[in-house]
Amino acid sequence: MTTTGYDHADAFDSGHLPVGSIHKIFYHQYGKKDGKPVIFLHGGPGAGTTKENTKFFNPAIYRVVLLDQRGAGKSTPVAEIRENTTQLLVQDVETLREHLGIEKWFLVFGGSWGSTLSLAYSQTHPDKCGSLILRGIFTVRQLELGYNFSPMGSGMLFPEAYEKLMNHLPPQDRKDPAPAFAKLLCSDDPAIRGPAAKVWNTYEMSLSSVDPDFKEIEEKIEDDDWSLQHGRLEAHYFINQAFLEDGQLLKEENVKKIRHLPCTIVQGRYDFVCPPRTAWDLHKALPESKLFMIAKAGHSAKEPGIFEKLLETCDEYASKDF
Repeated sequence: MTTTGYDHADAFDSGHLPVGSIHKIFYHQYGKKDGKPVIFLHGGPGAGTTKENTKFFNPAIYRVVLLDQRGAGKSTPVAEIRENTTQLLVQDVETLREHLGIEKWFLVFGGSWGSTLSLAYSQTHPDKCGSLILRGIFTVRQLELGYNFSPMGSGMLFPEAYEKLMNHLPPQDRKDPAPAFAKLLCSDDPAIRGPAAKVWNTYEMSLSSVDPDFKEIEEKIEDDDWSLQHGRLEAHYFINQAFLEDGQLLKEENVKKIRHLPCTIVQGRYDFVCPPRTAWDLHKALPESKLFMIAKAGHSAKEPGIFEKLLETCDEYASKDF
């Protein structure tokens, strides 16, 4: 292992698993076939997975399962928001576990929206989880959603990016931009949904790193399928508050279900997408958890301090028996 993480051979298994009446979710497996099973839950929602997501996990120890959530990555139909709720995604993780013959996950690993889904899944199926590693905590509270789309939140720190986002909407829609963007992103006309997706994703990705790589951002959003699924699915979940009650994932009656699970929280101090307040609130709700506030880091898992701490934590967990 180096500070760039672990290199894995190609997937030893992959496939599409039918779920519900219209979706087929894509999964791929890496590492040790009989190793400690970890489910990697991607962000967005809508980001999808790539082989690069395996870098945190020692292939001599871990069996790494990557799942493209409904509408994301190689799952089909692409960018589909019908039959797409947090509860159904939780159900999909369980369906996949059973399909793969895994008795229980040794580790549930999720960042950003992946932390949301990790919390929702573990609180629904605590007996199927051995441990949690969570990054850039997001629980889809109004407090968090309001920060992202408010002139008093991210707009105070990124006025030029915020202005570009708002200028894509007519003045009357700027007070509540998420529903307005959701409508554009669901348009049948590619000339409407395409530019809206690029504006939406450029805004979020510009906020994701302390020193953003704008060339990489541009390359990413030029992938029309990725750009649409990422934008449309995010807007869909945001305007529906992820189909959760406000603060549901932090409520005492839900948090106590996972209090027995070893849990490490890794949070960038300068995370402007998922501000540190939520990581702090989760740590207080789970006082046995370990919280690492990374001093010179934003939101992205690629931030050097965040990447190294996640790598270190996965290595530490690998030597344990949960």
